[in-house]
Amino acid sequence: MGKRRSRSQSQLLNTLTKKQKKHLRDFGEEHPFYDRISGKEAKPQICQLSESSDTSNSESESESEPEQVSGYHKLLASLKNVSEEEEEDEEEEEEEEDSVVDDAEVDSEGADDDVIVEEETAAASAKMQENVTLSADPEGQDGEKPPDTSDKSPEEFTDAKHESLFSLETNFLEEESGDNCSLKASQDPFVQHVSKELKEKEIQALATNPKTTHQLKWPILGQIVFSSKFQKLETFKPPKDIDLKSLHLQKPLESTWTKTNSQFLSGPPKSNSLFTPLQKELFLIMNSYQDLFYPERTALKNGEEIRHVYCLHVINHVLKANAQVLGNNSRRRNQKLGVGDDDDFRDQGLTRPKHLMNHMNLLPLDSHGVDFSRVRMWSLNNWSKYYRQTLLFGALQDAQINSVFNKYCVNLQGQVTVRNVPLTGSINHVLVQLPHVFQRMQAENLASVIDARFNFFVNKILPQYRDAVMSHTLIYIPSYFDFVRLRNYFKKEELNFTHICEYTQKSGVSRARHFFLQGEKQFLLLTERFHFYKRYTIKGIRNLIFYELPTYPHFYSEICNMLRATSRGEEATWTCTVLYSKYDAQRLAAVVGVERAAQMLQSKKNVHLFITGEK
Repeated sequence: MGKRRSRSQSQLLNTLTKKQKKHLRDFGEEHPFYDRISGKEAKPQICQLSESSDTSNSESESESEPEQVSGYHKLLASLKNVSEEEEEDEEEEEEEEDSVVDDAEVDSEGADDDVIVEEETAAASAKMQENVTLSADPEGQDGEKPPDTSDKSPEEFTDAKHESLFSLETNFLEEESGDNCSLKASQDPFVQHVSKELKEKEIQALATNPKTTHQLKWPILGQIVFSSKFQKLETFKPPKDIDLKSLHLQKPLESTWTKTNSQFLSGPPKSNSLFTPLQKELFLIMNSYQDLFYPERTALKNGEEIRHVYCLHVINHVLKANAQVLGNNSRRRNQKLGVGDDDDFRDQGLTRPKHLMNHMNLLPLDSHGVDFSRVRMWSLNNWSKYYRQTLLFGALQDAQINSVFNKYCVNLQGQVTVRNVPLTGSINHVLVQLPHVFQRMQAENLASVIDARFNFFVNKILPQYRDAVMSHTLIYIPSYFDFVRLRNYFKKEELNFTHICEYTQKSGVSRARHFFLQGEKQFLLLTERFHFYKRYTIKGIRNLIFYELPTYPHFYSEICNMLRATSRGEEATWTCTVLYSKYDAQRLAAVVGVERAAQMLQSKKNVHLFITGEK
């Protein structure tokens, strides 16, 4: 066994060049330049130096800390067909004196042999780069491998059982072909939307075209407003029954959606109960690729139900777009040179956005290595905003959200808005007997409302409450910027007041509530965001001022009902004053009802009185 080990060591050293041998004698190891990095750990192998070097030092080092064999040695070991098991047996049985290699034998190698060894090593390296593993293969004991297995890694893991489940081509590409496939694609809303080509004259006419609107009433969503600035406005009503095939869901979703959505369906899942009534109407609008604004989403009631259905639409869109790209890739590979039109393969945009912002659908400053032959023409023309579908979900009708939706959502398919006006208003939920005085202020335009409200409050409302008799006055302020403005004004006028906002520390909140309850502070400035997050009951309120109508209509009744927290017989002196303008129509309708709001806005009177809690 010792002789076999000596012959093996000699063969390894014979394959080295003179330069490598010199470096091995001088430093006791190979030059790092010849190391080949491998991810697989190998058994350490000991290389002994000749007698001319420091034998005692090398032997002691090899016994205490064996050197890590280099990638070059591992390559040679695999080519010489020395298995790891044999190396372990040989290392245990051999003796140190048999492992010493004669230096003269090493130096007797000729230059011609070195050239041959270098050529053989280079050829072997080229073969080994194709394999992942460096371990010995039983089929290669003769130094050769069968031709059909030269390109395969013997230890590469392939999950043949589950590979098809994660394959993009088998899952996301449609199996239909021929006329049936083309007919199905022509009816798919996704294909119709991305394949529609706008003309230059249509884009130019948008600046002068009036917006056409049409109003319908749906069973669940209620009042629906369809609008568009393009010439053709498409409206539709929801069908009673929906066929799964008519939805054009991508292949994986057809089988997974029913199970995923079963938690919202009552009773066992059936073929005609794929959606809840609300989900069905929302998905029909989404699947038509129209912009949608739905302002009646609530976190506890229908939030998850809505989230599931818009996630279905988003995933369906992504899978279809991915399937189109994969299909065109396959067609291009099979296409003969010079055959076909490059416009048939336009299926992508210029970039893949990573952040959502207000400045969307702008041309990128860099090409990012994009293949312009695959980019859709409407994307190159900077018309992407006319193809972008925007879905907005909220819990209330808000003028600012409506403005953003009407100004920046210009989908060529049109826009759909759910507009259900409240008939009663949150003032009906006020339980205390309280007179509500609504005072209308005048403003020339929307930009001047902020200053007009401040001047109206300072000049008309605040002087009525400066008297010490009007103590315990709470001023409710929805906007934080208005709160800062009023706080600075109260400090400047040296009024007896305290304040609570969303940034006030807990200790500051406690002091302010105590001073206000005891009457040590005449005014308390309270922000809407503090009430939104904390919902504290403020005690000691006798006079209430709404600097602006609340953003959430139910906040109005909640604040008013705080007056009964410390009822001590002062009910007859309680007051409530509300400021509003013609630009607060939506908030006003949510508080007093749509009919009353219309009368208040059209009336010549600027002051209107409501009394709640009468028996």
